[in-house]
Amino acid sequence: MQLQSAYPVIVTAALGECRDFYVRHFGFEVIFESSWFIYLASTANPVLAVAFMTPDHPSSPPGPERFNGQGMFFTLQVSDAAAEFEKVRQSGGRFSYELRDEPWGQRRFGLIDPSGTLVDVVQQIDPAAGFWDQYMNA
Repeated sequence: MQLQSAYPVIVTAALGECRDFYVRHFGFEVIFESSWFIYLASTANPVLAVAFMTPDHPSSPPGPERFNGQGMFFTLQVSDAAAEFEKVRQSGGRFSYELRDEPWGQRRFGLIDPSGTLVDVVQQIDPAAGFWDQYMNA
């Protein structure tokens, strides 16, 4: 198999709100939009994408179940999380958690998109000394 792209499709009734959220806060652009499906891609790298589909879509599978916001999060890895945090703050983003450095080696912040998906924005940084020692196989 030679993949060309990979992206989640999130089933939600909030199609327009999700479109606007990713365009406004993260610079995605609309590649395809219909009444029941929207495909967005990063303007910096078009293979980085996300799509949204209404619960009453005519395609099959998957089923029409709406995403309930549990058991999944969408990570956007960036080179400078602090700069992105300020951009999102300036564009009116409401954070589920503020910018912070994690001991496992990430600078990160989070938001909840209109579908209920947690968007985890991360920058890789050095972990705290010895943090991973307890988790590594001997």
